[in-house]
Amino acid sequence: MNFLLALLSGALAVPAFAPLEWWPFAFLSLMGLALLLERAPSARAGFGLGLAWGLGCFAAGVSWIYVALERYGGMQPLLAGFAILLFCAFLALYPALCALLYVRLRRGGLFRRAALFAALWLISEWLRGTVFTGFPWLAIGYSQTPPSLLAGFFPLIGVYGVGGLTAFIAGLLGLSVAHVRAGTHSAPARMPAIAIVLVCGAGFALAQYPWAEPDGEPLTVSLLQPNVEPTFKWDPDNFNDVLRINADLVAQARGALVVLPETALPAPLDRLPDGYLGHLANLVDGRGASLVTGVFTHENGHYQNAALTLGAGGGQRYAKHHLVPFGEYSPPLFGWFYRLVDIPMSQQLPGAANQAPLELQGRHIALDICYEDIFGAELATALPRAGLMLNLSNLAWYGDSFAQPQHLQIARVRAMESGRPMLRATNTGMTALALPNGKVEAMLPAFTRGVLETSVTAYRGATPFGRWGDWPALVVALGALVLSLPRRKRIPAA
Repeated sequence: MNFLLALLSGALAVPAFAPLEWWPFAFLSLMGLALLLERAPSARAGFGLGLAWGLGCFAAGVSWIYVALERYGGMQPLLAGFAILLFCAFLALYPALCALLYVRLRRGGLFRRAALFAALWLISEWLRGTVFTGFPWLAIGYSQTPPSLLAGFFPLIGVYGVGGLTAFIAGLLGLSVAHVRAGTHSAPARMPAIAIVLVCGAGFALAQYPWAEPDGEPLTVSLLQPNVEPTFKWDPDNFNDVLRINADLVAQARGALVVLPETALPAPLDRLPDGYLGHLANLVDGRGASLVTGVFTHENGHYQNAALTLGAGGGQRYAKHHLVPFGEYSPPLFGWFYRLVDIPMSQQLPGAANQAPLELQGRHIALDICYEDIFGAELATALPRAGLMLNLSNLAWYGDSFAQPQHLQIARVRAMESGRPMLRATNTGMTALALPNGKVEAMLPAFTRGVLETSVTAYRGATPFGRWGDWPALVVALGALVLSLPRRKRIPAA
């Protein structure tokens, strides 16, 4: 029964994320887990409850990966479903480890236990976003975008720190209920409420502070959304049609910066028709504009997921550094996976780490490609030099699912962490401009073809997260964890 309750508690977290963004559900979800863990009779039982919570959350929240495997990768439906189940079970190991350690180390009063729960949660999510290249999707902090009062903490402590605060509040609530039921509530009932009000009040106050300031005149931008399905793009019969779609969108654009999404061109750079890149350059060069487009490159037998610039400031390149396991490269011992799916350009070479920002239209622009923008600390290496952030994405592989709105919510968090506007050019959605306050200034409807004409101002200055990344939050969490460790009893001197 408790396993089922934990499973449901995990699934309850998913509405807190986009597209619904019912952010209080994150507190309810973790509150349920904390309540169950407080009643767990052993660390082994705690592990099972954490595993169930993780299965509920990830199976409900990232099941859209099934679309890429079955519809576009050609994997058999049952096998694709089993692969997703294994993937979710692996992700669930992190909350399971958190739960196991909590039950083993729990001691002391309400606040000490809530701090332990929060510290373990923060560390487990950071590990999930780091180990084996990381997969931090659905880190609980992402659910706290505005209007959540915790959003003001993003520029200070990043998504993992906000996740830790979410777990601390949820822990106070869940443990208070558990202690009241058990008749062991030692702290006055008002103390948890006061603590929660103070944390939320601090978040509100921090949201009013201008960590960065506008720098220079607004830049007109055209973000292009071709809306081309993978099966259409990679069909040789549609090659010329895809080239025409991209060229037509570039011709319609009016911005000084024009952006096509990730892998917008339907062939590696060395296999494009002679003169095609020159044609795209001519479309923008006549009015002094710059074009950024995603494209595969093919050199020395290796593919790279890259972007290049044409027109004013042409000749610059960026190659994706943080690749997607199983989608863009095969982890060791998993070569058999690619014998079961058919994904174009799926064995890629990563670009160099810490590549310099692009210099276009008098601005420094930190570019990242798709999956890379879920790693906030990596993007922060371009700060404070870069005044703008630009993401090129292609989520067409996941169909009409939660993937698009969840990814936009992640981009909003990156904008708040960095104090920089985030421009997004995507194939099928969500093409948008997210501001440093976490709000979406402009957006195209998903699964439509069009041009988003907008303007954006670069920013200067550095947020605390932009300077130090995840370290402050991790240090606090590790400190809370150390304070919770059992102390050795001193042996009296003879």
